[in-house]
Amino acid sequence: MVNTDTNRIRRNLTSVKDRFLDLFFPPQCPCCHDAVVSQGTLCAQCWSNVTFVSDPVCECCGYPFEYDAGSHALCAGCIAQPPLFSQARSALQYDDHSRRMILSFKHGDQTDQAAPFANWMLRAGRELLQDCPLLIPVPLHPKRLLKRRYNQASLLANHLGHLTKLDVDHLNFQRIKATDSQGFKSLKARHKNVKGAFMFKKEASHTLKDRPVLLIDDVFTTGATLNECAKNLLKSGAPEVRALTLARVIRATSLTD
Repeated sequence: MVNTDTNRIRRNLTSVKDRFLDLFFPPQCPCCHDAVVSQGTLCAQCWSNVTFVSDPVCECCGYPFEYDAGSHALCAGCIAQPPLFSQARSALQYDDHSRRMILSFKHGDQTDQAAPFANWMLRAGRELLQDCPLLIPVPLHPKRLLKRRYNQASLLANHLGHLTKLDVDHLNFQRIKATDSQGFKSLKARHKNVKGAFMFKKEASHTLKDRPVLLIDDVFTTGATLNECAKNLLKSGAPEVRALTLARVIRATSLTD
């Protein structure tokens, strides 16, 4: 009875808080900033323009197919050069419509968008949540974190952890190399740029034993960063590494670009 009353009080307080915030900070569409009914929802126009990634996709990297190639089908990139992560999934296609809200989240301090984004990611990546994986956000180098003030991947991981009740490790996986931006680099240059950039603390390696890792990041472009992260985590003792991202860059071909 006490627990029921406590939960009801918490729900009521949350409702009051949400109404208070909506009064002084009216909900806006995270894409175009028009008024919407509730925080984190898209307006009708933006909802129709945003493209969610859905089946059929590559069984390994989650790259969307134009037609159904059958169960367990792999894209050309994963056949030619299998990634080190076992599976990856993404919620959205990264295009002109999704780019605006992702960049405002990543660089424009619109951190309130992390909650609805995490909900979309959860729907896209439910199959990756088997066996209670440890959630690990792709880390920023301390210099970049100081400049940006927050790691967007960590915010997404926090909300996913809250939704799934899974553990999130923000401390033990580190970016030890201040890499250049991956933008406008070829696939080969991207792999070279992030080579040796990550390290999992040796004294914490026991936390990886017999437990899969689910990497969390904002955008999957070529897979170079996720692959390098998986390489280090597997070397550090993780039995399996999966990846879940908010968005996925869609090209004419996949990882072999």
